[in-house]
Amino acid sequence: MNKEAIIPWYTIHDVDQIDSPALILYHDRLQENIVVLISMIDNIHRLRPHVKTHKIKEVALMMMEAGIQKFKCATIAEAEMMAMIQAPDVLLAYQPIGPKAYRLVSLVQKYPRTRFSCLVDENMAAQSLSEVAHLAGQVISVYIDLNVGMNRTGILPGEQAVQLYDWCARLPGIQPIGLHAYDGHITNTDFETRETQCNASFAPVQILSEMLINKGFEDPIMVVGGSASFPIHLKREKVECSPGTFIYWDAGYQHLLPEQTFQPAALVMSRIISLPDKKTICTDLGHKSVAAENSLDKRVVFINAPELKLISQSEEHLTVEAGENHPYQVGGVLYGLPFHICPTSALYEKAFVIKNKKIISEWKVIGRDRKLFI
Repeated sequence: MNKEAIIPWYTIHDVDQIDSPALILYHDRLQENIVVLISMIDNIHRLRPHVKTHKIKEVALMMMEAGIQKFKCATIAEAEMMAMIQAPDVLLAYQPIGPKAYRLVSLVQKYPRTRFSCLVDENMAAQSLSEVAHLAGQVISVYIDLNVGMNRTGILPGEQAVQLYDWCARLPGIQPIGLHAYDGHITNTDFETRETQCNASFAPVQILSEMLINKGFEDPIMVVGGSASFPIHLKREKVECSPGTFIYWDAGYQHLLPEQTFQPAALVMSRIISLPDKKTICTDLGHKSVAAENSLDKRVVFINAPELKLISQSEEHLTVEAGENHPYQVGGVLYGLPFHICPTSALYEKAFVIKNKKIISEWKVIGRDRKLFI
């Protein structure tokens, strides 16, 4: 038997070269997840992955090399990161208010090879962006942000949304081109239930699209969904889909979305730093190292020590119960799969890239910064 074949996939032979805690990326698995994503949809040009999960230029370049040309992001910094690698089409899935409007216009001016767009959901914000863009001699494409159940931003699909679309069409400096509908609240583990909920959430968006066409507008582009609804929306021939977590995957979606075959490609590496008593071990994976918005039992799973039970966590420490006569020692390495990888990746300034169980590079998580150059 090939000895390499029985060594766990997450093993790093030169792990002593990595200080902990650390964000670890497995290059082959990143590539495999991109291949799986593309294989799921009929047309690669209907993919608009969200970059908020990784925030890394090199990861985005892997997607571009695979043929993906459209992207979605959450911040001006992430948008600039994508422009720096000449991504053709970048949607800022955020309504730019105050200085963000000026920064977005500056991006448009500095990076003419990238087509930028953004969201709006009300008249005043649209008019403000219009004035900033028009003064700079630019025209920015906008999508009407729709509230389909998240209840955080967006306007309800319906006549008011038609009026906003028409309002934007009359303003200089902006041009409405489509609709944006994120349904991240739909995460039922049962696929049929999730599909029913997703279809009900999307139905008013489809009706709104038809209303706009009947008003004389061109067929609006519809950017919809996220990771949980991706397998459902991909069946709709006229929409763009925006999964994000697929590239890294995590313990949360691994549990919630069993029908999706993406593999964990990002882990957090931790070390045991103390043995407080016979049953307890302490690691260096504190709040600053793994997303802590979930309950303690839903923050991380140590895949090389799944029996460990989390007891408490503070900024720099995570204590776990290992039981009596456990084999763990100070200095031992633990490989953790986060429950929520997106905010976890933002906690690290760089990631170590692994191939053939060895470090091949370090990639800067550049998109975590609030500002790059603009």
